[in-house]
Amino acid sequence: MLSEELLELADRTMHLKAETQYLEVKAAHGGCPRRLYDTLSSFSNQDGGGVILFGLDEANDFAAVGVYDLQDLQKKVTEQCNQMVPPVRAIFTVAEMGGQFICSAEIPSIDVTERPCYYSGAGRVKGSYVRVGDADLPMTDYEIYAYEAFRKHLHDDERVVERAKMSFLDSDKIQSYLLRMKEERPGFSRLSTEQACEMLAVTRDGIPTLAAVLNFGIYPQGYFQQLAITAIVVPGKKIGDVSQDAERFLDNKRIEGTLPQMLSEAISFCKRNMKIRTIIDPQTGERMDKTEYPLEAIREAVLNALIHRDYSHFTEGTPVQICFFTDRLEIHSPGGLYGRMTVEDLGKSRPDLRNPALATMSEFLLKTENRYSGIPTIRREMASAGLPAPVFINRRNEFTVVLYNEQQTESKDIAQGRHNETDSLLEFCKTPRTRREIADHLGISTVFYVMQHYVNPLLAGGKLTMTIPEKPKSRNQKFVTV
Repeated sequence: MLSEELLELADRTMHLKAETQYLEVKAAHGGCPRRLYDTLSSFSNQDGGGVILFGLDEANDFAAVGVYDLQDLQKKVTEQCNQMVPPVRAIFTVAEMGGQFICSAEIPSIDVTERPCYYSGAGRVKGSYVRVGDADLPMTDYEIYAYEAFRKHLHDDERVVERAKMSFLDSDKIQSYLLRMKEERPGFSRLSTEQACEMLAVTRDGIPTLAAVLNFGIYPQGYFQQLAITAIVVPGKKIGDVSQDAERFLDNKRIEGTLPQMLSEAISFCKRNMKIRTIIDPQTGERMDKTEYPLEAIREAVLNALIHRDYSHFTEGTPVQICFFTDRLEIHSPGGLYGRMTVEDLGKSRPDLRNPALATMSEFLLKTENRYSGIPTIRREMASAGLPAPVFINRRNEFTVVLYNEQQTESKDIAQGRHNETDSLLEFCKTPRTRREIADHLGISTVFYVMQHYVNPLLAGGKLTMTIPEKPKSRNQKFVTV
């Protein structure tokens, strides 16, 4: 960054009196901080990297205290950077502020295939960190494994189930699947049944795979009890709310079976618990039922959760969850987004497949297109129903789809206020603006909220565009009115 940008960052930090997801503050007036390894790791492991700002004292209300020695500070920070695996290449900027020298170290993000970045003195397991808010937290075993699985192209849907036998699978369904796959594939049709099963990941060395058990098993939950769906209906807006009769759940069901069976039963559960309005066409007088949420959007969300969830040993004890609340429907899928995929990329770029065998089987068994159309379908169906856009949340170990119903619809006055804010924002962004500048303009402290409720919808609608579209998470990203 430029010296002017460093001064702006310091001023903003002193005003906010807070660190952020991408900013760590260190005093450094008495010497170089001894342990920067946790922050160097967490910033390197997140998209967009981060900045360590030296010269402000968090313990002293973020006052500017300067640094002890600019040259020595950079030297010692670099020494710590060199103890990381892979080594971190910090970019330093210095500036004078109120007679004190301050310094920033920009920590670049490393490619997903190189993560996790960790402190060599502690090792991969204990030296890997992830940034959560303003804190550096140790990576879980699962998070470390997720990076390794992507790097080594490990696919858990193809792992063998040692206890399973071919006799525990539905042979008729397997034969039907093989025959379908042999159609219009002359070379493949010449393979024996055993060879075809190996090639399609139904078996590995004659042992059924997890994908085969989930799709063709007579009772898959006999091997994996929690690879199921739990579905609940809450009489409120959060878990713990109760009805007038003190009921915690208005409906509560555990859904088991193969993936096709679970999908079908999940749709039935949702139909049963959705409100239905009858609409009369004023011209034809024809009656038409309208569900609370579009069924096709629900089907795609549940289908994605079943096919693209994480099936590693770390998450096999966690079921997919469907949660009805009075104002929304949530579908929770174990495991975050896979590989390089981000929430901003959903439905726009081709993802890396976490479970290629399941995806291929789903084309036949679940009549899916497997053409990455699920997210666009959810968005289109919600828009066609006149409902708010779906919300996609990627947490450390979970991916969630949130569908809001009409109870989320704003009042006329609020909607008009939001419209006026949008017009004001578009006028403000005729000059390229940062995320923080937009938040300050709107008078909203939480940048994440501003991105979700203001910027992202305008980006999707083509009214705003990024100045660095190839790097959506860049700290230098700005947004400008089209």
